Amino acid sequence: MLIRQGDARDSRLDRKLAFALAWVAGGLNAAAFHEVGFFSANMTGNVSALSSLLAMGQWGHALGYLAIVLSFIIGSMVSTLAIGSGLRRGIGTIYARVILVEAALLAALGLARMALDRSTGVPMLIVGLAFLMGQQNAIVTHISNARVRTTHVSGMATDIGIGLARMLDILRGKAGPADRGEITTRLSLHTGTVLSFLLGGVAGVLAWRIVGDLCFVIAGLVLATIAATSMRRAGQIVPQNDPLD
Repeated sequence: MLIRQGDARDSRLDRKLAFALAWVAGGLNAAAFHEVGFFSANMTGNVSALSSLLAMGQWGHALGYLAIVLSFIIGSMVSTLAIGSGLRRGIGTIYARVILVEAALLAALGLARMALDRSTGVPMLIVGLAFLMGQQNAIVTHISNARVRTTHVSGMATDIGIGLARMLDILRGKAGPADRGEITTRLSLHTGTVLSFLLGGVAGVLAWRIVGDLCFVIAGLVLATIAATSMRRAGQIVPQNDPLD
């Protein structure tokens, strides 16, 4: 999932990557909301809240939302710098390595939240998760040539609507069938990613209710497994009918 890049990837690899990481992202986003009342990955909502608070002169609360947005941007920036450096050095597993770093940071964040009191742990969790979601979004955007976004649900919902409209035109004979395969592939990718985000959110809330903040450590282990599997496969000589992920 985390080795082939850009046009070397097929739709199967894109779906595997999108569904797995969207599931984790949905779980983190929903669990964090139940824990602290914020969506760390929802930059549209956070920027809207920031603008509202600025208009009302609530500068203290506005700074909190500004910190979330900046943390997301910095996470994306750091991830992109790491990926660029790795690619220039010819490190074929750089995407998996950056995901592995995300996994370690996520597990550390969960453990720190369990150890610290609420006044310190809550802000750290919110800002930390925003950083990690920015990091993850940058990874999947780069590796898929922007075909995959794991937390941008509003954009994917828009793409689903556009795809359905184009399919309807084809079925009604208003457009030629030449693009049907591409449209179907994209609809499958975007619909599956949104559903994975949804199901991940359900799983995240259930996990948080059962094990509390340990769910963030568990999510880190899931990401580490995904990254380690890709790194292991990258070091193997695989048969032609078993393409490298």
